[in-house]
Amino acid sequence: QSFKAAAKYRGGWRGLLEHMYTNGDYPFKFGTYMGCDAGGNRYYENRVDYPFGQHRWVEPGDIHNFDSSSISPEWQCWMTSMNDVPPSQEEAFIESKMAAVPSMCRSDAPVSTNVGHQQQTYNFHHLHNLSQVRSRGYNIGNPIVGLPPGVKDSYYTQPGSPYNDASIEERVPIGDLDEATGGGRPFKSDKWKERLRTSEEKAAIAAAQEAEAKRTLDAAQAAQKGRIAAMRGRGAGTVRP
Repeated sequence: QSFKAAAKYRGGWRGLLEHMYTNGDYPFKFGTYMGCDAGGNRYYENRVDYPFGQHRWVEPGDIHNFDSSSISPEWQCWMTSMNDVPPSQEEAFIESKMAAVPSMCRSDAPVSTNVGHQQQTYNFHHLHNLSQVRSRGYNIGNPIVGLPPGVKDSYYTQPGSPYNDASIEERVPIGDLDEATGGGRPFKSDKWKERLRTSEEKAAIAAAQEAEAKRTLDAAQAAQKGRIAAMRGRGAGTVRP
């Protein structure tokens, strides 16, 4: 009987098996529909047949990409029994409470409750956890959350974060390896410059450095011989080279 009731409740055997595959035992749980969020997650409650802690549950809107962070913040409080009024009934609840609060004075405030102004937010593909909305690299986007290739990541970054657009400094090159021929290999640091050099250029630079070191050594040896000859000429006795 439970299977038949669950199949009817889920819209057929396919819906029942799909729900059984994705999230445990809730396909066989029956309760009162309390509302849904922007992500299509549906929330239910049954205080009669289930103990406290199991009397509220959520059925995900996206069964293939769901975790606890997919629950919107306003419904998270209701799920954890921090309040008994679901978000779908918040406005009626606030109005009922405000009716019992006498107005002490005239106010020009745009809102009449201590909840204050609530900015309407937009979430990419109705995902509440925007840290998932980032590219997987190699310019392929993120097919799991539906992020197309080449599109900017949508997750929020704090001001001052190296991933925040305001914190990313424009790259200013300090030189160009092909400056004599019109440019083409700009670099922003000496380390970057070294990485841009070809193997032939690195070999030529090493050979030039070796030749310069040999010239320096030869000059030092010639100077040493000159000093020894000068000392001998002044009668300094036997001088060992």
